[in-house]
Amino acid sequence: MPRPNGADQRILLSMPAHARGMIVMLPGGAGDIGIEHDKTLRHGDNFVVRTRALWNARGYGVLIPDALGSDNMRGRRSSPGYARVITDLVALAHRQGTGPVFLLGTSQGSIAAMNAAAHAAPGSVAGVVLTESVSVMGGSHETVFDADPSGVRVPALVVANSDDACKVAPPANAARIAGAMKQSPAAQVIVVSGGVTRSDNPCGSLTPHGYYGIEDKVVGAIVRWMDAQPG
Repeated sequence: MPRPNGADQRILLSMPAHARGMIVMLPGGAGDIGIEHDKTLRHGDNFVVRTRALWNARGYGVLIPDALGSDNMRGRRSSPGYARVITDLVALAHRQGTGPVFLLGTSQGSIAAMNAAAHAAPGSVAGVVLTESVSVMGGSHETVFDADPSGVRVPALVVANSDDACKVAPPANAARIAGAMKQSPAAQVIVVSGGVTRSDNPCGSLTPHGYYGIEDKVVGAIVRWMDAQPG
């Protein structure tokens, strides 16, 4: 998918037989999932990437963008330019079917989801889901609070794992994130617990921060919320 600045962006699209909705999923970390020409992935551990079959099984199509030009997306997700990138992806998701389109970001990707929701055209997005969101300043020099949360005018869900040990995504900040979306018609918090640690990095994907080992429980809770939205 060509971008206005000339950078190339590859898109991973995973669809069920009959999609009743679409989710634009925004991965964390550097945002580089490494989509190859043969559709294999170099980096498939991120929560939103490795769970795509679970969303499909529940009737939702998943659209996951790779990093722009394979660059590191840290520090760029709260920019107006990146909001426009996600707006184009939302339009692409709408072209895949007639159901509602949701935004879902995890960790650093929650910054992009917040930014896109704040700048979404009326009626284009049915809701935004923020999971294990970066809310404390770290190496990327941006948090969800830099992504215009007061501009979000769609239903919002903040998911926090009480066992998340990532210092830049403390679960205790979930209510503060929801409260910052002052114009959302309904901003809800869901707290989960559990997970398995298979990484030395507490902010890694294969830890409670990435819902490793509790994926089905978390996906189920989010889908129940999405199914309840009017969009």
